[in-house]
Amino acid sequence: MAKKFSELRAKMSPAAQARSEQKAKETLAEMALSEMRRARGFSQEELAGLLNVKQPSIAKLEQRTDMYISTLRDHIHALGGELVMFARFPEGDVKISALGAMGTGTDRLA
Repeated sequence: MAKKFSELRAKMSPAAQARSEQKAKETLAEMALSEMRRARGFSQEELAGLLNVKQPSIAKLEQRTDMYISTLRDHIHALGGELVMFARFPEGDVKISALGAMGTGTDRLA
């Protein structure tokens, strides 16, 4: 009979539990769009329906290396999330609160 992960975790040393938790956080902190979609329980077809596009458009989008921020924002929103952007500097991160005229073609990611 399979054991629950919580039972196995309880038998781990505190150090092993901490390493496991850190690894899980790192894994969740960085995902490709396709991984994020699957983790949220969506098929490409379902997401396409939410975004009013065809499934091949989702497949193509997930392979892109650049896109408009508005496209990415819509994609994340359809998955139930919110796109938040930060600029990273040696002194620390700064949250970008506005990107000018959003959705006017001036918000392209490179």
